[in-house]
Amino acid sequence: MEFMKKYINNYWKGFCLAIFFLSIEALCDLMQPTIMSKIVDIGVANKQMDYVIQKGLIMLMVTAVGALGASGRNILSGRVSQEFSAELRADLFEKIQSFSFDSIDKFENSSLITRLTNDVTQVQNFVNGLMRIFVKSPLVCIGSIIMASRLDLHLAVILFIVIPIVAVFIFFNMNIGYPYFMKVQIALDRVNSVMREYLSGVRVVKAFSRFDYENKRFKEANEELGRLSALAMRVMAVFSPTRSLVINIGIACVLWIGGKYVNSGSMQVGQIIAFTNYMTQILFSIMMISAVFNMFVRSKASAIRIFEIIEEKSSINFNEGVSNLRESGRVDFEDVSFSYANGHEVIHNISFTCMPGETLGIIGATGSGKSSLVNLIPGFYDAASGRVKVDGVDVKDINKRILREKVALVPQKTMLFTGSVLENIRWGKENASLEEVKEAAETAEADEFISRFPEQYNTKLGQGGVNFSGGQKQRVSIARALIKKPEILILDDCTSAVDAATEVKIREKLKKYSNNLTCIIIAQKISSVISADKIIVLDEGKLVGMGNHDQLMKNCEVYKDIFLSQVGKEVI
Repeated sequence: MEFMKKYINNYWKGFCLAIFFLSIEALCDLMQPTIMSKIVDIGVANKQMDYVIQKGLIMLMVTAVGALGASGRNILSGRVSQEFSAELRADLFEKIQSFSFDSIDKFENSSLITRLTNDVTQVQNFVNGLMRIFVKSPLVCIGSIIMASRLDLHLAVILFIVIPIVAVFIFFNMNIGYPYFMKVQIALDRVNSVMREYLSGVRVVKAFSRFDYENKRFKEANEELGRLSALAMRVMAVFSPTRSLVINIGIACVLWIGGKYVNSGSMQVGQIIAFTNYMTQILFSIMMISAVFNMFVRSKASAIRIFEIIEEKSSINFNEGVSNLRESGRVDFEDVSFSYANGHEVIHNISFTCMPGETLGIIGATGSGKSSLVNLIPGFYDAASGRVKVDGVDVKDINKRILREKVALVPQKTMLFTGSVLENIRWGKENASLEEVKEAAETAEADEFISRFPEQYNTKLGQGGVNFSGGQKQRVSIARALIKKPEILILDDCTSAVDAATEVKIREKLKKYSNNLTCIIIAQKISSVISADKIIVLDEGKLVGMGNHDQLMKNCEVYKDIFLSQVGKEVI
């Protein structure tokens, strides 16, 4: 595969050196049966103890050299395969980070995790096997055939009959086994998916006592993985005893025919012993080759899955595009439509302009396309038609690094990372001082509760911020965006878990903070957008109203209905 060229260029020297040590080991293995035959046929037969000792010492030296070769091969093969897999895994992770949301949507998260871990491990094992077994086994096999042929060409005919038969079994083994191992990897994806969903929603599972349901889901996925794995192993296992049977029949034929030659005086006992040893080495080599081919079948399935990630074309290039944008924060939507990969259009022909320093509110029913709309501004997705422009330039043409430095987004689903509160807020600005962090936290009404913790800003968060309430997580997330000091601030329903009084305080502080930036607020609650300079109303992906609160109350029935349904229930 094309993507392997990089790794071949990086590791071919270590690989070749491992093969060199392996060749020394294989050569030493091939020499021993011949030395043994001379010890038996000359030293033992003629009772020459000096010859036996001399050849015995040579045999020990050959064994020692072979052991050194094996040690060198093991050290190098382990090092090369581990470094290769680490680099491959890092490259895959970097590639996934470069994916647009469209690309990420094509793969399940559990599948990406499996490809980064299990699939890379399968390929690593195969590369390791190449340096440990796969190259040695053919060398020993071919060398044994040559050495056995030198002993007796007539007996070698048995080898030329047995080996092609075994090769045919190996060929069928590979072709039949591959589809089964591809199914095994897909089943492993499913197990990981079920486990990941359970761990993500463990509190919901416990709250609703859905243990039996989750056990059933995992049991079904686990049993399917077990069934497919067992089926794949059964298919592969059918060939192993058949190969051994063919080789052992060959050894029996050698002993039977060789016995006749010994009785007739045309061969010596030592030659028969050496020939049998070479047959045994051939048997072992073919078994190892077969094992590596089985490993190859699994790694081939994994390599194809890895290749799918490498070959995925992302619409995002972080190093290309316009980078000399003027500092303003203007946003323009020009007849924009958008649909996800399933083809369902969620935004229909929307046009509006948000000027620098303006606060834009977006309101509408659940599923009206609010979040989809703002995801087009940082270039998470590309518009199907029309143009989304920032500072007068189509976002498709802007360098994504530059674009996302101008934009800060507080997503609908709050995500915090394992670490301290300070580290999480500094995600927005890595080198921010503690004073800057506190300023951002104060604006987000987070400083008050953070200061109450014994360790304050050094308080550790559990995975996903599990030790914080929903409202606390949202306020830390807002502070993380504010510290970036963006030109465009997008707040995607980010105060839904905050109490009404605190939300009012956040809105008041944001007004002062957002004097010089473009602020886009998405909300379900009308109180969150009522004071915005401009409000757009979405209904089923269509823009059905635009203006300030007073204008919309007169001209937009959808907005009026939302207002009347909520008035008196929210702090306005």
